Amino acid sequence: MAAATAPPPPAIAATFSALLRRHAVRTCRLRPFYARCVASNARAEAAEPECRSGGRGGTRLEEAVPAGEGRSRIDAWISARLGGGGVSRARVQASIRAGLVAVNGRPVSKVSHMVKGGDLVSCTVSELQPLRAEAEDIPLDIAYEDDHVLVVNKPAHMVVHPAPGNANGTLVNAILHHCRISTFTCLARNSSGDECPDSSDDDIDVFDVDQFATEDVSSEVRDALVRPGIVHRLDKGTSGLLVVAKDEHSHAQLAEQFKLHTIRRVYISLTCGVPHPNSGRIEASIARDPNNRIRMVAIAGSGHRYARNAASRYKVREVFAGGGSALVEWRLETGRTHQIRAHAKYLGIPLLGDETYGGTKSMALSLLRPRTPSKYHSALSDLISKVDRPCLHAALLGFKHPHSGKILEFSCPPPDDFTEVLGELRRVTSGD
Repeated sequence: MAAATAPPPPAIAATFSALLRRHAVRTCRLRPFYARCVASNARAEAAEPECRSGGRGGTRLEEAVPAGEGRSRIDAWISARLGGGGVSRARVQASIRAGLVAVNGRPVSKVSHMVKGGDLVSCTVSELQPLRAEAEDIPLDIAYEDDHVLVVNKPAHMVVHPAPGNANGTLVNAILHHCRISTFTCLARNSSGDECPDSSDDDIDVFDVDQFATEDVSSEVRDALVRPGIVHRLDKGTSGLLVVAKDEHSHAQLAEQFKLHTIRRVYISLTCGVPHPNSGRIEASIARDPNNRIRMVAIAGSGHRYARNAASRYKVREVFAGGGSALVEWRLETGRTHQIRAHAKYLGIPLLGDETYGGTKSMALSLLRPRTPSKYHSALSDLISKVDRPCLHAALLGFKHPHSGKILEFSCPPPDDFTEVLGELRRVTSGD
């Protein structure tokens, strides 16, 4: 597919502002990029794709953490020492879970186990447990593509990567078909789906293909393989922009940008209620909810043992129905699992349609109906009843191109289900 050409950089701000202002956003599935998204400073960068070869099962590491070195996660510490040998962090995590890593002679099972100066770490890299992913002819809404990166507009309800019990219909299956690759294998994750995996965007190894099923393909195909590397992800119910690395260098460079929080990400959401004040910064650590494994919880302070620091900025763009709902813009400083959803609940304004975090249909209607004219109640109830996912959309994504160093920035309007609700909220507000 031909790469997109770009409008001048000021078009990004203008397009994004227009998205938030206008009363109806019309989108068309699978149109060319210029009709669907806007790119700033984007140009195709041509170069040879890179590939990485096979597994490193059985590789041994036995090393003491240098005295005076601060505390580090064990998966990060080991991968920093083995990464140059082609062992990914995902592979290290699989080795830890398999009981092949010990600290001071005692096996550890948690990838988040902390090591400190003087600890003796021993590790045997596990053999791959391949999860086979097949190429599937699933349409992709491509915002930008060159030889190194692919930016896609993920639809709601699509899982990003295969997992045990969910090996088909994912974004990766679609990318394999788009890249003309028949099959590949990847490390199987322990999670049963995409709803609440153990890692977050900041873990930078959300999905890493470690080895291809080389015994099943010809040498010609092996030589031409391009590995789709998912550097970050969106929840199953979240729509919007996501970048995919197409070679090892790009994966590493983009991962580092996520680690340093230099990636620009802007989301828009519809909320139950309106936050007070209308803009601000939330710094509330996020941990897994002990009462519900698929849910995270935002915690004030740093007292929780397993909580991870998380910070978000928000700004109310529009208020609907006298405060019954709002269009809220979010900018992420970190990338924790379910960060926006957990922070919205923490503020008392769960995302509309987010049943997991309290944004139920009944809550939405309890806030909207008393604040809107009765003539709109029936239509509003019908529309809210159809909402089947959190109203959250990744509207803008910006990063430095891993090869050229140019700043690329993309924006994309929300899909029809989001804009239909947005339009009805604007209608009942103007009628009020």
